[in-house]
Amino acid sequence: MRCIIAVVGPTAVGKSAKAVQIAQRYNGEIINADSRQIYKFMDIGTAKPDEIERAGIPHHLLDIISPDESYSVALYQRSANNRIKTIQSGDALPILAGGSGQYVWSVIEGWQIPEVEPDLSFRAEMEKLAAEESADALYSKLVAIDPDAAGKILPNNIRRVIRALEIHKQTGLKPSVLQTKNSVLYPVLIIGLTAKRARLYEMINTRTDRMIEAGFVEEVQKLLQMGYSAGIPSMSSLGYRQIALYLNGELDLAEAVQKIKYETHRFARSQYAWFRLRDSRIRWFDISDDINAEMDYTIQTFLKAM
Repeated sequence: MRCIIAVVGPTAVGKSAKAVQIAQRYNGEIINADSRQIYKFMDIGTAKPDEIERAGIPHHLLDIISPDESYSVALYQRSANNRIKTIQSGDALPILAGGSGQYVWSVIEGWQIPEVEPDLSFRAEMEKLAAEESADALYSKLVAIDPDAAGKILPNNIRRVIRALEIHKQTGLKPSVLQTKNSVLYPVLIIGLTAKRARLYEMINTRTDRMIEAGFVEEVQKLLQMGYSAGIPSMSSLGYRQIALYLNGELDLAEAVQKIKYETHRFARSQYAWFRLRDSRIRWFDISDDINAEMDYTIQTFLKAM
């Protein structure tokens, strides 16, 4: 099938489970589009689907790099496009699933991403600034040069903030205006999952509590014991930073959990900057409703037109 389906929306809304359901029904294979699920050993805190949840459906671009390795949107785009071609050549349906806006749109919109080589000394300098002052101090530098780019990045996402600053340093241009788009090579059906804010927050809170019960603290502790510093970009991800502060004695566990919930609420709100409810390209479904029949009809109509 020379087309793809994308399942997008805010964190905790049920994208992974819905993608599996679609894949089971329509001979699909899932390509991860979550920028944290690419890391090995980071399973509970990223809500990575386990082997049982994958239900025999091939999943791609999970567990592809170590927590201390660098990765970029350009690398993701290249890998995802290669997987799409491979899946299509096997007459299966590629399903892009995840809430990382840059990953999703880089593929769907065919971004032409500027080739900017990593500047390791600059990155180290910026990481030092974030560690010695704050993530907000680093973020304010990006706000000053490119508020549009900053508006799509959370202040504590140090890796992405540094990358945007790095692009500006090397090109002298705003990162937000550098990305051009090509026409995509295949039709795309974008399915958006959403929920009213109170319901979404409740789902986030419940998932956070379940992560703790499932051993999230032990997962972070093991990563630190393996030598992955709390200061590296992957460990600044939602949840990992707060649990690391707890393990370092800077927060008690209840405070850490509450901070995770609060920051995840904020992150979910920010994802709607990437996936806008008024975006006519996205077919939105409120997960509080019985959406299965309507979603099946939408998918079948799309596939029949191919």
